Amino acid sequence: MLPWKRVLRPLAALLLTAAVAVVPAAATAQAADTAVTSSSGWNDYSCKPSAAHPRPVVLVHGTFANSVDNWPALAPYLKDRGYCVYSLDYGQLPGVPFFHGLGPVDKSAEQLSAFVDKVLAATGAAKADLVGHSQGGMMPRYYLKFLGGAAKVNALVGIAPSNHGTDLNGLTNLLPYFPGAADLLSENTPALADQIAGSALLTRLNAGGDTVPGVRYTVLATKYDEVVTPYRSQYLSGANVRNVLLQDLCPADLSEHAAIGLFDRIAFHEVANALDPAHATPTTCASVLG
Repeated sequence: MLPWKRVLRPLAALLLTAAVAVVPAAATAQAADTAVTSSSGWNDYSCKPSAAHPRPVVLVHGTFANSVDNWPALAPYLKDRGYCVYSLDYGQLPGVPFFHGLGPVDKSAEQLSAFVDKVLAATGAAKADLVGHSQGGMMPRYYLKFLGGAAKVNALVGIAPSNHGTDLNGLTNLLPYFPGAADLLSENTPALADQIAGSALLTRLNAGGDTVPGVRYTVLATKYDEVVTPYRSQYLSGANVRNVLLQDLCPADLSEHAAIGLFDRIAFHEVANALDPAHATPTTCASVLG
């Protein structure tokens, strides 16, 4: 094997896990947008938002995940607290089942736009709140900035979002040394290429400021993130932004990139606070026990 291939192989493997929620039990996770999730209480299009929680919550999965396997804990958590909760599949590639969020980010934002319209029409709500993990925390910003989403969204909560891309602890800096590697990545998994720090997509998205008026932004990060690195690249700047490092709230929290979105109760408590700031309660290591 040529020496450069020895380096490229692990680099490619890491890139193929970038901005991703771990995909547990993928063969069963994609059972259905409606059958599995509505029986668990979310994606129920008969749900009507309450006065206490007047906006539906749309969950936006990460790279390689889907509308079911990214949310086995957070969706019921929010549903149990009285929210109408919905999740979508986006970024599908032809012939690739289960593993979504791989298509071009701008096209995925178009899918999100259509889904939010569907949810608003079903619920009668004027606006929705968005909660996304990894790519799912960054991609909605394209919808907000370029596709009219700011008029339809009250808040965006990003859990370990790839807002300014990732360098995979410096490994993406090696791509220029392997002719054709970047093109191969763009052609086969566009979303991964879009999430590399300095990509054309991210340059356009972040030009002129990270935020748009009228939307509240919350970023939840963990210092143990090994996928979206450095973790501070997840933070946003601008009005109506709150950047939260979980270890500032609970030093004992050891969650990394996947765990923060899948089952971290500190993150979930902060999601609930971000969705209903008027009734927010302090998040500590002990506050998640209730």
